[in-house]
Amino acid sequence: MPRIVSMGKRTGEFVLGILGGLIGIPFGIFAMVVGGIDSVIGGGSTIIGLGFAAILFSVLGIIGGAFVKSKRKLGGWFMTIASIGGFISISLFYIVPGLLLISGGLLALLRK
Repeated sequence: MPRIVSMGKRTGEFVLGILGGLIGIPFGIFAMVVGGIDSVIGGGSTIIGLGFAAILFSVLGIIGGAFVKSKRKLGGWFMTIASIGGFISISLFYIVPGLLLISGGLLALLRK
């Protein structure tokens, strides 16, 4: 009898990763807008680059959420790295997506 390999559902981690990434993109755009306003008012600003980095980390979180159903450890690491990187980039702006991504990433890494 052939052996059937069953992938775990991982629906919670999947939803947390996708949702965290999708919520993180507008927060990154908002940080870029704040950086643009700051550069117009006071000169040069690095906040624009940090907002762009947060958008890239959000995309990494979405990729991690998509991978969590087939490769749970890789997806979990992607979401955890995206959460930490986004929070380092734009700190308080990234608290909601960061919490979603870190919880999904840790669930994927720790749950069997």
